[in-house]
Formats: sequence, structure tokens, C-alpha cells
Amino acid sequence: MVGIISYGVHIPWHRISHKTISSAMGWFNAASPPGEKAVANYDEDSITMAVSAGMDCLDNLEREKIDGLYFATTTSPYTERQGAGIIATALDIRPDIRIADFAHSTKAGTTALISACEVVKAEAAKSMMLCASDCRLGKPGSTQEHIYGDGGAALLMGDNMVIASLEGYYSLSYDFTGEWRASWEDFGHSLEDRFVQDEGHSKFIPQAISGLLQKYQLSIKDFAKVIYPGPSARLHAAIGRRLGAEPEQIQDPMLTSVGNTGVAHTLIMLVAALEEAKPGDRLLVASYGNGSDALFFQVTEEIENMKDRRGIKDSLALRKELSNYEKYVAFRNILPVEKGIRGEKYEGYFTPLARQWRERRAILALCGSRCKRCGTPQYPPQRICVKPGCGAIDEMEPYRFSDKKGRLFTYTADNLSYSPSPPAIYGMINFEGGGRYWFDFTDCDADSLKVGMPVEMIFRRKYADKEHGMNTYFWKAIPVRT
Repeated sequence: MVGIISYGVHIPWHRISHKTISSAMGWFNAASPPGEKAVANYDEDSITMAVSAGMDCLDNLEREKIDGLYFATTTSPYTERQGAGIIATALDIRPDIRIADFAHSTKAGTTALISACEVVKAEAAKSMMLCASDCRLGKPGSTQEHIYGDGGAALLMGDNMVIASLEGYYSLSYDFTGEWRASWEDFGHSLEDRFVQDEGHSKFIPQAISGLLQKYQLSIKDFAKVIYPGPSARLHAAIGRRLGAEPEQIQDPMLTSVGNTGVAHTLIMLVAALEEAKPGDRLLVASYGNGSDALFFQVTEEIENMKDRRGIKDSLALRKELSNYEKYVAFRNILPVEKGIRGEKYEGYFTPLARQWRERRAILALCGSRCKRCGTPQYPPQRICVKPGCGAIDEMEPYRFSDKKGRLFTYTADNLSYSPSPPAIYGMINFEGGGRYWFDFTDCDADSLKVGMPVEMIFRRKYADKEHGMNTYFWKAIPVRT
């Protein structure tokens, strides 16, 4: 039996109301859709969101047993550098694995999921991980600016302890140019909305689902949940009626709480369905983008072991509203912002690439060292143990800090240093089990921090250098989410 072993999700902390977007445009206000959408922070992109979803997915699992990692996105920061390689390194997965990026279509996530399951079924790997995320830009004032939300999902596939087995799938492929974006563009293009909806969503999704039902001699009534994306609540409901599904069968598309998260959208909805699923439930999952993939899952008894996750509901509850449209577009570098003297770039302001390579596990995976003699952990990795009375030399083993929680020892809120979301906050963390280091803070307000409070680590973008086409990543601290 091959299928999903574990799942994870990342929904950004920031939200922006559609009314806030509309009011900034003035003339567009009357057509504002209801609700809000999730907005990636200034230091987030598709790679950092994929890592965060992956960390959630791998909670309490042995990373050493993962044999491959696929990354699906339409918004990779790189054209020539595998995002899957960065993610696998950040998650501290061993290097002798299979990696690949799936891109260029919003159905790339389900295509990668099918491919991962096929690899396991062929016994070429025991477990394969899929991380999917998107951080798409809608041109200011466009429909896409309202529709597009940011987020990520991760699934671990294997043949042991399966919580939802993949029973079958059916795929359609069309070169339908309804939405597109060239490699050199920040904003996408779309044909007239009604044409895209009538010729794209309203046809491809029902065709794929009908093909699946016919292939496996099933009825839409056989499924506890039917999961598929839609560009609007109205069209989403219309597709459900066309399929003959009852309202209670249709999974909430979260268009008014998260938005359409592109490649990750269907998989985030699948995670939400798995959180509510019972043993024996059948789940029908369909994606959209240059065709559609339709998949059929059967939930097993193992689902009962997944009930203590943070999950979708808690992620939706942990939020901060962006009430300022200008700050939102500044996060996206759509609006140039004066950085001041302290924000100017200088030669060599990011870690040299040679050092990034040599110390990749320390930088990307936040791996330090632990003394084999006395068990004292240290970061960065050291040759000599600092514990008084020990002082062992070259008796160290790798020790990962990224999945450890800690306590805030001391912190500073700096209004002089440049930050896209001032003030810049940084502080010293004492890790549970030992070890101490200072980190930048993100996704929090200075007033919410208190000495001694529990914190956890999150993978974020440290620098973005457009001149050299280089993003550098490191770990930051956030208050433990409860």
C-alpha cells in the first residue's frame, strides 16, 4: 500500500483584507470580494514556505529514512538552481537522495505527488517527500491581486504507516493559454476572466474527475470529500453542482481566508480534509493548470495518529492583519522604499559563496556540534568542547538546532537599523538541551516579546541581491505558536 505517511502546512502570519486592497485603488472598491488573503512576510518566498511546511510534516519523524524530495512551484527564486536542493539541505536530509523541481503549471503539485508515489510503488525508494508552495504577484488593481494568496504544503509518501493510500489517478493535459507569465516578468497575464473560467476551470476539472470515476467505476457519492480549486466561490460551487456533489462533500477552498495559493492550493485543501478525515473515508482530489490531475485516496486507521498537529485551523487563527496597503506592496518590492544610510548595500554584505558551500549544513540546516564525551551542544560547530572540566578536542558529532525549541534570554528592538518591517528585532536564544546563539526575530511585534518566553526556529530569506541574482537563507526565531 502506497500513499501519504505525514503532512504539513505553512500559512503566513500576515493577512490583508480585500477591502484594504480595494480602498487603495478607489475605483475598484465596489467590486471587492469578501474576506482576506494570506501574505508572505518580506523575508519569505516559495522556498522558505516549503521548508516551513516540511518542518511541520517531519515532526517526530526520522529524516534519515527519506529517499527523495520533490519541490513544486511556479515562483522559484531561481531559474538555474534547484529549489529542492536548498530545501533538502535546510531540512537536514542526507545528500544521497533523488531531488527534482516541478514547475510551470499550477497542477505541478499533484503531478509531483503522483510521481513520488510511483517511485515508491516501483520500489525505487521507501519514502519520498513533496514540498509545494507559491508566492505569486498580482499586478496592483488586478483581479489576480485579490485572488492570489501565499502558502505551502508538504506530504511524505511511503509504503509503511500510510494514513491515506493512493488508490488511483487520472490526468489531462492541455496547452490552454488562459494564464501565463514569461520568465522575465514579475506579474502574470490572463485572458478575459469569463473565457478562462468557462473554457478552463469549468471543463478541465469536471473532465478529469469524470475520467477518474469512469476509470475506477465509482460515483461522486462514494467520496466523503471532493477537493478541487476554483478562482471564485461562485464558480467553485457551480463546479460542485455540475459534478453532482452535495454541499457537505465539497471541501472549503479557503478563498476568503487564504486565497488561491497556486501549486500549493489543492494540497493545502487536502491537508485540511485529512485533518477531519475518519478511517474508511474516500477523498477525491483534483488540481487545475494546463489540464488537471484527479486522484483517489482511501483513509486508513493510521489517521488517528495525526490528530495532535498544529494544522490548518491553528494556522488560520495565528494571524496579523496588514491594514496598510503600502506596506504590503513594499513587502513585495513593488514600491521602492528608502532604506537610509544604514540600509545601503556594501561589497561582501552576504556570506561568500565558497563559505556557504563549505559550511552549508551549519548555515542552511542550522547544525552545530555536540560533544561525544559530555553531551554539550554548541553552535556554530566547534572542535573544542566549552564545558568546564571537559575540553574534549575533535570528539564532536553533528547536532541539529532547527527542530529544537528555546527560551528568549535577551533581545533588542532596533529602530536605527533598516528593516522592511521596523523595528529590527534580534536576541539571544538558550536552546532546550543546551546551546546558545543570537538570531533575528520575525513574524512578531516587539511588544509581544518577553524574556524567558518559549521560541522556535523558522527558515527565512536573509538577503536578496538582484544585482547578482542571489538569495541567501538562514534561520530566524519566532515565538512558539499556540
